[in-house]
Amino acid sequence: MSTRFKLAAVQMISGPDVAANLREAERLIAGAAAAGATGVVLPEYFCLLSPDDKAKVGIRENEARGPLQTFLADAARRHKVWLIGGTIPMVSDSPELVRNASLVFDDEGHRVARYDKLHLFNFDNGRESYDEARSIEAGSDVVVFDAPWGSTGLSICYDLRFPELFRHFGAMNLIVVPAAFTATTGRAHWEVLLRARAIENQCYVLASGQGGEHPHGRHTWGHSMLIDPWGEIVASMELGAGFIVGELDLQRITEVRDNLPALRHRKLV
Repeated sequence: MSTRFKLAAVQMISGPDVAANLREAERLIAGAAAAGATGVVLPEYFCLLSPDDKAKVGIRENEARGPLQTFLADAARRHKVWLIGGTIPMVSDSPELVRNASLVFDDEGHRVARYDKLHLFNFDNGRESYDEARSIEAGSDVVVFDAPWGSTGLSICYDLRFPELFRHFGAMNLIVVPAAFTATTGRAHWEVLLRARAIENQCYVLASGQGGEHPHGRHTWGHSMLIDPWGEIVASMELGAGFIVGELDLQRITEVRDNLPALRHRKLV
């Protein structure tokens, strides 16, 4: 049984043209698969990043599947990878809102998990302003799935700031974080938060970001990376479209947890 798995994080600079975004995602998934990746994660909003928050409503899909879900299932099956599909907009209880959902497909194209973003980003420094609650309905469930490399916890972007979510996962081998961090918040906090989540949970963290200047002028931070259970960066890139590939080593997880059994020492107070 293998104890080493190659994982990839795709980084994009998505815009308002859904078809163009899907073509770019397909190109990068194919590249990651050719590089030997077993699992691939796409960034948040890989399919659409528009200055119009309501544009997401126009392409939202339901459980009966739609073109975005079909794209993800077909890509996973075609390239024989486990694909964490960044996020796509799904129907919500309100006709004016969407669920920002991360869907997971196995290497045969079967959907095995869905996580709806729990924490909705809100930021206003007088120059930039974001309020996801205007277009997104928050999820309510913590989601973990089993993959060839073991238990994997799902999170999305702003969730990264809430460590209690990750404690609910239990002992994970991997946490995935598809994101569209702003350049402002990413420069200040992205890496330190990712490394903290890896260190405190003694697992790998694979983060996939939007990374650059988008057609409507928005700047995202990128810096997609794979971090090991000791907090060391295994693979990373800065800005631009592309992908990283790094290795998840199950023996490394065991080594870190045996040397520093912090998870066993944890007390609920």
